[in-house]
Order: sequence, then structure tokens, then C-alpha cells
Amino acid sequence: MPKSTMNAGKLWTGDQVSKLRKLARQHTPTRVIGLKLGRTEEAIRSKASEEGISLKPTNKPPYGNRKR
Repeated sequence: MPKSTMNAGKLWTGDQVSKLRKLARQHTPTRVIGLKLGRTEEAIRSKASEEGISLKPTNKPPYGNRKR
């Protein structure tokens, strides 16, 4: 079973919702959030919508502004 769906069909825990909030605040891409929480992208989007969590970036890159 792929890691991205290891929690598919299971109820969300408070800890997972907290991690979702934190990752969304850090502008982490939805796919990466899904991998970290063991959920599909659809499940991440659905729960974020249900909890009022914005997954939209605010014109900030997710991994910092390090110039090369």
C-alpha cells in the first residue's frame, strides 16, 4: 500500500488536523501534505475546506527565499 493512502478511510485525529494547519501555514504543497499525513490530495483538500484552512499560497514559495 502506498504511504500516501495509509490513513485512507480512517477518521482524522486532532493531531493530524493540527499538522494540516501547520503545513498549510508554511505554504507546503497539497501533494506533500498528503504524503506526510498519509492521505490523498482529495482528502487533504476536503478536510481543509471542512476546517476552514486555506491551502492557497500567499505569493510565497513553500521552501524559503534562498537565492542561488
